[in-house]
Amino acid sequence: MLLLNKEDIKKIFTMKDAIESVKEAFVIYSEGRCDNPLRTNINVEKHNGSLLFMPAYVEDLDYASLKVINTYPDNIDRGLATSIAQVILIDAKTGQIIALLDGSYVTQLRTGAASGAAFDVLARKDAKIGALIGTGGQAAAQLEAMLSVRDLELVKVYDLVADRRNEFAKTMNEELARYNTQIVAASSADEAVEDADLLITVTPSKKPVFDASKLKPGITVSCVGSFQPDMQEMDPLLLSRASKIYFDSKSAVLEESGDIINPLKDGLISEDDITGELGELLSGRIAGREKDEEIIVFKTVGIGTQDLVTAKNIYEKAIAAGIGTKWS
Repeated sequence: MLLLNKEDIKKIFTMKDAIESVKEAFVIYSEGRCDNPLRTNINVEKHNGSLLFMPAYVEDLDYASLKVINTYPDNIDRGLATSIAQVILIDAKTGQIIALLDGSYVTQLRTGAASGAAFDVLARKDAKIGALIGTGGQAAAQLEAMLSVRDLELVKVYDLVADRRNEFAKTMNEELARYNTQIVAASSADEAVEDADLLITVTPSKKPVFDASKLKPGITVSCVGSFQPDMQEMDPLLLSRASKIYFDSKSAVLEESGDIINPLKDGLISEDDITGELGELLSGRIAGREKDEEIIVFKTVGIGTQDLVTAKNIYEKAIAAGIGTKWS
């Protein structure tokens, strides 16, 4: 078995690699070429945590995987990671466990890459201003994914805690300097989203974190944080204003995300308003952006096939490069 930590993965696998991996995964999923059960979610209410188990199998690739990911939002105040995970990669021909990957970093990559994939095919080509709400463990990868697919001049970041957003902006300006994008802390969510061409929300919030009436025509929005029915960071007005609405997995989003479950239940939208899955767009079966002024929404909850394809591609690159630690 090959052990691959974050530093191993960073040597051989870029955000652009992750975006292409996630595109591949979304097409496989939307074409029905995988076994991808809904995640098992065990709530640890006593400690405001969740234990998640995400399996997947792709016959064409002869790989299977299982990700164990635990989310503890309060860890940010303890100086600990809010997302703790491992990915097990399995050779489906023999059932052998062939790799154990740092699941927190794989999750950051593939979750950021989902937004990157959506922006790559849905955002206006002339997008120049980005906005990011949330500066937790997933935020850096979300920001890099945004910068990987559009040549942005400015990104405004917002978090409820001023010190956190200021420190995040400072750190990202240093770590992502190669993109030549100015990253600034906004003093409010309204300030962050004003004039934005791209918006990512990545928070554990149970109430909307932005005012959709402040969004300009032509914006593309990726809402990442809500993966449980009681989580709703998206302003439901956004769905009423949207020309098109895409999901990573329709069945998963409708089962898991309060961003969509609650507006459907309240009659603000119907399932007829859902355009389809991003994988359907990537395979040419449904339309993408057709007018510059369209407001477009992408809602992602994450699927096991993303983890599988990303882990498989990391593993194969690691084997070719002689990277990682062998353990038996």
